[in-house]
Amino acid sequence: MDKLNIKIRRMEVSDVDNVIEIEKAAYGNHHWSKDSFLSEITNELARYYSAFDENGKLIGYAGSWHILEEAHITNIAVAPELRRKHIGETLLTAIIDDCYKNMVKYITLEVRVSNAPAIALYEKYGFKSFGTRVGYYQNNNEDALIMWTENIFYDKFKLSYKEVVEQLKGKINIL
Repeated sequence: MDKLNIKIRRMEVSDVDNVIEIEKAAYGNHHWSKDSFLSEITNELARYYSAFDENGKLIGYAGSWHILEEAHITNIAVAPELRRKHIGETLLTAIIDDCYKNMVKYITLEVRVSNAPAIALYEKYGFKSFGTRVGYYQNNNEDALIMWTENIFYDKFKLSYKEVVEQLKGKINIL
């Protein structure tokens, strides 16, 4: 099987219409608005990324906020037909790498308690559960699992991260 070629770069205004299409497919009626993404692109605390296939088609996106020594992942979404092909994982590494560049020590997020594939991905990358937010998701009152990393500059985290990134590089090509 050929490895998927993925290019990741900072999200631009021209990406937002396609981001919204993936957002709608991922989150249904409870998705972010176009204005929300446009606002995030210009927010100094926000870091948003777009993932493209080798033909330049937008296939996923991710975002986080950097607040002092902490990053909060706001969303990661991939076109439904391309899920489980390491695109979300590649976007997650873009966020973690950006945290290293900006001396952000800790990363946090919320994820639906029912989203087993996402939880497994985050655990693979060193996130641990630190409780739940009861009724966090408005569309169905589902609980959110709160997940955090330890300090990403600790040797234990850095060594584990290096290993999983090397495994990822065997599965995809980052252009």
